[in-house]
Amino acid sequence: MNKRILGLALPNIITNITVPLLGMVDMAIVGHLSGAHVSAIVVGSSIFNLIYWNFGFLRMGTSGLTAQAYGAQRWDESLKILIQACSIALVIALLIIALQWPFSEAAKVVFRSDPSNGPEVMDLALTYFFVRVWAAPATLGLYSIKGWFIGMQDSKTPMWIAIALNCINIVASLIFVMLLHWDIFGVALGTVIANYSGLALGILFLRRRIRLDDNLSPLRLQPSTLKHALRWQEMRRFFKVNGDVFLRTVCLSAVFTFITAASGRISENIRATDGILMMFFTLFSYIMDGFAYAGESLVGRHIGARQQRHLKLAVRLLLLWGMALTVVFTGLYAAFGNQFLHIFTDQQEVIDTAGEYMFWVIAIPVCGFAAFLFDGIFIGATATRTMRNAMFVATAVFFLIYFGVKHLYLHTTDGLSEHAWNNILWQAFMAFLILRGLLQGLRLRKDVYNQVEK
Repeated sequence: MNKRILGLALPNIITNITVPLLGMVDMAIVGHLSGAHVSAIVVGSSIFNLIYWNFGFLRMGTSGLTAQAYGAQRWDESLKILIQACSIALVIALLIIALQWPFSEAAKVVFRSDPSNGPEVMDLALTYFFVRVWAAPATLGLYSIKGWFIGMQDSKTPMWIAIALNCINIVASLIFVMLLHWDIFGVALGTVIANYSGLALGILFLRRRIRLDDNLSPLRLQPSTLKHALRWQEMRRFFKVNGDVFLRTVCLSAVFTFITAASGRISENIRATDGILMMFFTLFSYIMDGFAYAGESLVGRHIGARQQRHLKLAVRLLLLWGMALTVVFTGLYAAFGNQFLHIFTDQQEVIDTAGEYMFWVIAIPVCGFAAFLFDGIFIGATATRTMRNAMFVATAVFFLIYFGVKHLYLHTTDGLSEHAWNNILWQAFMAFLILRGLLQGLRLRKDVYNQVEK
């Protein structure tokens, strides 16, 4: 079982390391231009996080449903799920493009900063937004394709797509910024080109996996499959599972968007600092999600095949791997955290400020590992209602701690310093991570194991 977990997890880890590279490369390129450019990338990326994270169900719901169909060897159903996911992705993407102006106006309100910093940051962020928004069809299409391959127990194909996409992104962004001096416009354009290149490659891989004219292939796409997939009766389960995932993700994106917005209200220096510190969270989360994705594949497969013993073994080993990675990353962040800061920026003010909050970075693996793994386990089990409810509670506690402690400070001290204010924000975030893992862990037997014990 360990070999199977690693066989799925390692390609996913490589894939997921390349995913934050889209943001990290952008950050590294503009981080050497000015502090305003750093803040603009933080804001621009947060706008897309706010939009795209809400549609993460296109990957998560697709992988869980497909994995169960794979375990039960229901090949027609797996193709129907792919068609449903890609169709919904296209509709949502076109709506995002059509509504780009209202989104930009909302971003001005959500991410407003200290007036003394002037409009430069928001102007740069919106330049980035209005270019990158045209990648929406490719971005959401890749969500669906990636989720389907993971559900089909194939994590290598998404890995090759992600590697190619990010190599193109790096080369294009460097050319546009360093050689053509297109500034933040060039960074965004490089991301758009990279996303469409990744989508084209994903379609080629699908064409190799799905046979149109091979009667011996279990994955054979027929006109009747397409017709049946888009019927309401067939779409109902997809919407039921993904409705819970959507609400869960709305809460997740609300928390992360609030962190960016709140840090900007403290100061632009704090926003740039927190944006860079969150890169440590992003790196850990995507590596841990490599094992979570393996959990989606294996848990869904074993539930679909009604294999109780294999299901419990997979969950137990996934949690052990998570604990081991937590020890490794806690040590790395404690030993080399300050050195990592220089990769993202050479702005000394930002680096000095970030050093004051490195203890929160060190706490991220300990507080967050269970949340990531249980997300994968519960997605594979399509136990999305529990995921949704745990997120509701954790989000409510996040805001209660932030506003409650902030209110207490303001009424018991002479004022609230930038340092204290930002520490409150990070305290609330750590509580949010802990609660997500704890609440799902308490429901593991009832919502996951019982599916094969009935």
